[in-house]
Amino acid sequence: MSPNAMMTEKALKGSDITVEALVREGVEVIFGYPGGASMEIHQALTRVGSDRKMRVILPRHEQGGIFAAEGYAKASGKVGVALATSGPGATNLITGLADAKMDSVPIVAITGQVPAWLIGKDAFQETDVVGISRPITKHNYLVQNVEDLPRIIKEAFHLASSGRPGPVLVDIPKNVQQSECVPEWPSEVQMRSYRPYIEARKRELEHIAEAIRGAQKPIIYAGNGTICGNASQELGEFVEKTGIPVVMTVLGLGVFPSNHPLCFDMLGMHGAFYANYAVNHADLLLAFGVRFDDRVTGKVEEFAKHGKIVHVDIDASEINKIKEAHIPVTSDIRHVLQELNKMDLGKQDYSGWVQELDGVKQQKPYRYEDNGEDILPQYVLEQLSEKTQGKAIITTGVGQHQMWAAQFFKFLYPRTLLTSAGLGAMGFGYPAALGAKLGCPDWQVIDIDGDGSFLMNLQELATAHIEEIAVKAVIMNNQHLGMVMQWEDRFYDSNRAHTYIGDPRDPESIYPSFVAIAEGFGVKGRRISRKDEVSEALDEMLALDEPYLLDVVVPFTEHVLPMIPTGQTFGDIIYED
Repeated sequence: MSPNAMMTEKALKGSDITVEALVREGVEVIFGYPGGASMEIHQALTRVGSDRKMRVILPRHEQGGIFAAEGYAKASGKVGVALATSGPGATNLITGLADAKMDSVPIVAITGQVPAWLIGKDAFQETDVVGISRPITKHNYLVQNVEDLPRIIKEAFHLASSGRPGPVLVDIPKNVQQSECVPEWPSEVQMRSYRPYIEARKRELEHIAEAIRGAQKPIIYAGNGTICGNASQELGEFVEKTGIPVVMTVLGLGVFPSNHPLCFDMLGMHGAFYANYAVNHADLLLAFGVRFDDRVTGKVEEFAKHGKIVHVDIDASEINKIKEAHIPVTSDIRHVLQELNKMDLGKQDYSGWVQELDGVKQQKPYRYEDNGEDILPQYVLEQLSEKTQGKAIITTGVGQHQMWAAQFFKFLYPRTLLTSAGLGAMGFGYPAALGAKLGCPDWQVIDIDGDGSFLMNLQELATAHIEEIAVKAVIMNNQHLGMVMQWEDRFYDSNRAHTYIGDPRDPESIYPSFVAIAEGFGVKGRRISRKDEVSEALDEMLALDEPYLLDVVVPFTEHVLPMIPTGQTFGDIIYED
């Protein structure tokens, strides 16, 4: 026995070892859908004593389950856990795994597998999920011996949550679940080839400090890594110390409060005009926990080309991958900010630069044309933001509503915007809201969704009702796949190529009736179509401590602006029609 391990006297089945390992990792919620190859684990979950806090949530689809696990992880900062059977159950997790990989979400996905002697023989409900998931997980395991389960589960949680977070898959054949052994519980993880804790060297910190001392127009470009690294407080201290303004990626929103005078909101394809202006005119770009995504940079060689670039990220593979940095630093971002906050960074006065940005913001703010009749999505989000005062967790699907939420809801706290950014997976919003509410039960949790995205996982209304998860859904219903339709309008002469999702036989109707569907699942709902209904409907929704669906009829003609077309530059930005 290893000196760092503890052994129990009693032999346990592999399924019970798996569950006990989860208990020892502090898992409180599991999103699991049973099947033939995973039922041993589900049976073991029923044997967990009432004194061991572990709740099993039955989603109505495995994709809903893993999206809910992501929402739980993103909101709480803990590792989300999803459980599925082999074959189609496992493959239904794939989109969630890819999403978690791209957005750095700590997930442990456990799948049942056919017995070991049937692997590779095209057995019933067999898929090589380890092979399928290898490119879209941080790591994965095929467990071949029951004795390895305690170590593998502990390693999986360590890998998922340390360094750059990400998804880890553990595939457990049914015979391993049924086999018995006396488990040896490791007290620590020992993986020689994995060194997740990286701290910047002193000379690298001094290079950053020197760049700051020499800058006249610096800008902080903060992203998801700053939230994953729990560095929001340190970033705030750094901004107060230096007076350097901040722009954020969509996943970085909330890491710095949007009501702060040095906050210049989101940059990128649908980011603020003034945020993109700031990056384009800065002489120093402090890129903290970002990966220079194409939706941010546009034409890479033109992005931030006038300034020096400092790039700090925990993942060495992201450094110089897309945009070459003048000062590349592989490090935990919280450590870097803590050390910079201790250093002498000079006493530069950036008030002129901030005034310049304020002037651009006043000239070209986020805006929309309110015709006084239709309910515009931007108006709904402004109202919702004002009523909640930022004390809400917002999840979204993917499309126009996602970008309007990023633009018009004022995010004041980290981990309050949960969205599928890198993969752009429709159907993410509602199940992610369920997970977020379970992870943060004292917060108001609201899914801002589109009719197209909501349709993809609306079966999770049943989960919300049965499990009594008081999430709210606000559907911006324009009867179209809005973002694709916007591109059709802009670049394809408004030729509709299967983006209308209403009923073509009755184009005046609003199809389907989400309120009727919600009521069929036992969830209250309401549809509104007049602007004067918005405020009262939001008040009604926010006052309820139960699941609720608000179907908001909005015009399909509304576009998300500003917009920098793919592969173009700040100079090509479309600000208004």
